[in-house]
Amino acid sequence: MKGLDVRRLILPLGFGIIGIVILVSLGNWQMRRLEWKEDILAQIDARIAADPVALPEDIDPNADRYLAVTAEGLMTTEELHVYASSKATGAIYRVIAAFELTDGRRIMVDRGWIKPEDKASARDEVDVRVEGNLHWPQERDSYTPENDLAANIWFARDVDAMAAALNTAPILIVARKTSQINPAVTPLPVTRTGIPNDHLNYAVTWYGLALVWLAMTLYYLRRMRAKHKV
Repeated sequence: MKGLDVRRLILPLGFGIIGIVILVSLGNWQMRRLEWKEDILAQIDARIAADPVALPEDIDPNADRYLAVTAEGLMTTEELHVYASSKATGAIYRVIAAFELTDGRRIMVDRGWIKPEDKASARDEVDVRVEGNLHWPQERDSYTPENDLAANIWFARDVDAMAAALNTAPILIVARKTSQINPAVTPLPVTRTGIPNDHLNYAVTWYGLALVWLAMTLYYLRRMRAKHKV
């Protein structure tokens, strides 16, 4: 049998090299994205934990996201209950209350969570100082059920919709602590939990595919050589 013409290896070898270069490049891009994302998350952590400032008069949902603030006013009994759950607590409801500031503005405060059996319990109207973070959660997607308004059960913290229901500005403070403690309501402060950061997993996937591509290329070349070996 005739020996293998080296020129016949050029196409599969070139195809293999191009594929490996593309896959490794994608892995490197994800590593750069990982560095960028970790820097963003560090900034968010720092902003959440920063010393609070007085609630600004002019608030921008983009520029002021996660801003640590304090506010004083009347915690009303006007509430929305957002269904949630976790491994640690099971089923709970977040309590979103209308909050009347001393300057006359009406905003909302996420007071924290209550047990389902406390949903129907009355909470007193009280003057209070709230410390927390401004937040505009993005919790609603195509899989989120419609809110049960009759039962006051919401399935996402949709700031605009909640503000319309409570007749407030679309501003939400997620409480870290309050000057008046209600033992039935446990604050659930803002964290960066839930912000996706899967870039390392993506990078590992691309690098893994590059190794597989390399192995397949070498295997194919060896098979070609064995097939044409004299």
